[in-house]
Amino acid sequence: MAIIPVAATINDLPEVILSVIFSFLSDVRSRNRLSLVCRRFRALERATRTSLALRGNARDLHLIPRCFGSVTHLDLSLLSPWGHALLSPAASSLDPNLLARRLRVAFPLVTSLVVYARSARSLQVLAPQWPGLRHVKLVRWHQRPQSQPAGDDFFPLFEHCHSLSTLDLSEFYYWTEDLPPVLQASPGLAKSLTKLDLLTTSFTEGFKDDEIRTITEACPNLKQFLVACRFDPRLIGFVGDEVLLAIAANCPKLTLLHVADTSSFWNTRGDPEDNGFTAEDARISRAGLIDFFSGLQFLEELVLDVCQNVRDSGLALEVLARRCPKLRALKLGQFHGLCAAVGSQLDGIALCQGLESLSIKNSADLTDMGLIEIARGCCRLRKLHIYGCKGITVKGLRTLACLLHRTLVDVSISCCKNLDAKASLQALEPICERIQRLHIDCVWGNLDDSGGGYHNFDMIDSIEHDNDIDEDEYEYERRSRKKYKFDFDAMANTSYDGVGLWSSKSWDRLEYLSLWIAVGELLSPLTMAGLEDCPNLEEIRIKIEGDCRRRSKPMEREFGLSSLTIYPKLTKMVLDCKDTIGYVLTAPAGQMDLSLWERFFLNGIGILSLDELDYWPPQDQDVNQRSLSLPAAGLMSECITLRKLFIHGTAHEHFMNFFLPMPNRRDVQLRGTYYPAPENDTSTEMRVDSCCRFEDALNSRRIDD
Repeated sequence: MAIIPVAATINDLPEVILSVIFSFLSDVRSRNRLSLVCRRFRALERATRTSLALRGNARDLHLIPRCFGSVTHLDLSLLSPWGHALLSPAASSLDPNLLARRLRVAFPLVTSLVVYARSARSLQVLAPQWPGLRHVKLVRWHQRPQSQPAGDDFFPLFEHCHSLSTLDLSEFYYWTEDLPPVLQASPGLAKSLTKLDLLTTSFTEGFKDDEIRTITEACPNLKQFLVACRFDPRLIGFVGDEVLLAIAANCPKLTLLHVADTSSFWNTRGDPEDNGFTAEDARISRAGLIDFFSGLQFLEELVLDVCQNVRDSGLALEVLARRCPKLRALKLGQFHGLCAAVGSQLDGIALCQGLESLSIKNSADLTDMGLIEIARGCCRLRKLHIYGCKGITVKGLRTLACLLHRTLVDVSISCCKNLDAKASLQALEPICERIQRLHIDCVWGNLDDSGGGYHNFDMIDSIEHDNDIDEDEYEYERRSRKKYKFDFDAMANTSYDGVGLWSSKSWDRLEYLSLWIAVGELLSPLTMAGLEDCPNLEEIRIKIEGDCRRRSKPMEREFGLSSLTIYPKLTKMVLDCKDTIGYVLTAPAGQMDLSLWERFFLNGIGILSLDELDYWPPQDQDVNQRSLSLPAAGLMSECITLRKLFIHGTAHEHFMNFFLPMPNRRDVQLRGTYYPAPENDTSTEMRVDSCCRFEDALNSRRIDD
């Protein structure tokens, strides 16, 4: 009798090999699906997971999982009730030390920790449990307790975790004077730090000059340093040449340096009609920049967002190109004179030929020819962000797109006077099939004008190639340019689709789209502007900004979210209305309150097939009110496909109950991720008991997955 061979399956592989295969999977949902195959797969997946974010309620000690023994990165910042200290009296009557011990037993190998530390007590309890911590991120959007002694938030961490190498305070509200004394008091630990992130977005003034000197002197081995400060010379403790030179002298090993003015954190959009120059110049000289760059030979990423004029910077940037050959990412804010763009000789920033990411913000004298020179010199650019450059037009951006057509995949164009939505998309049309991430401003202009921006490729033929470019490379570029010129001249004789764009063009690789739009404007013209064909778009971020109190009632019923149904793979949305300001309960006669504006923004969202939604409600600044309204709750409850809903504000308990009948809902959370987060919940909004009741009801449902 013949033996029929049985085909081998993945189950026949030894567990050692399967464990290696599982360890290469990083996507959380993919791992979760894998664990549903069989018990063996479930055990192996749990045993190989190294990163975990706990999302349960701190009172439920018995639900802490104990099958993730290999986890090294643990995120406790999302425990509910969100924003409360671990097992604080407001959240539970249990002993916080008991929770800390249970966490240590469940996750014995933790070396990286993220925790919401509303009070110093959280770190006093957690830090002794993992003395081997190397990476710590602290989160706090609530105000720092006024009575708390200086440095009290950091002493427990520095006392118990002697192996600490990374400290991230970018989402942690504290006082700038808290940190320097602690670093001085712990010289051994300070010298072991290699990354220090002090870009705290809730700061209004940032670190002063003497504080930055103290920090860099205490941490000479830093490789990554991010700090918020003020460059305005009218303020006490401003940053100038002396501070920059001190950073370079004290921390010569830096590979990543971000120095940003706190005013750059404000999300409000600038005025495109502004001339681009500030009233005051920064106290940063050309000689100071040259010495600064000369001391940072290992630099790979640099951000100088100054928000004050830095003039004639081209020569200093040439020194940056020579002295920092490893530089790959550069962001400059309020730098003028980036390149002369005279003749065919490259100069200024165009000599930074190793750059892969470039962000230029508020450069008043940057023109089309300067942008083209940058494209010629920085031929490896994959990421380009341009903000507030009024001298750039469709011609310059379109030429840049052709020169960088093989590399550029991430583009952001914002607050540029001559580049509205249609003009930006026209300029990027030659590389639309390559772009993966895109940001534009929804400034519609005249969408019916089919005239501008199509025949501007004559400029390309006049660009002389640089002597440093290989002849074969140059010949390839010339052929590519001729091809583009031929194609577009042919297209000029074809018929349009009615709005001035060719309907055959598709944004095939676009996965992420970010939009800015003024309050009262409509989103629906987006497809008319040229983004009607995005077959792989998965995520969209929409930022709505403006003062509703100055706007009349919109003529249309809805903002236009329903127009996004043309994107078949769109599953994730961030709807950011936190910079939309209006009346909560005090709207004068004839004016809309915020609940009616929310109805306008969210109408039509129910027909989208979203898996995840992040929503920032608009606010009334007079009372620091950022709360979900009844119309908003009702409209979001119509999104029956939603799995995750995060509301960055407060809500009434009975509004949250609207979300319980939704069949696919897995995770709902209220977060006050804005400063200042609400200190005391009102009697009718979500409190600790309300959150617990809602979570119990949500988790008691049967979930078919």
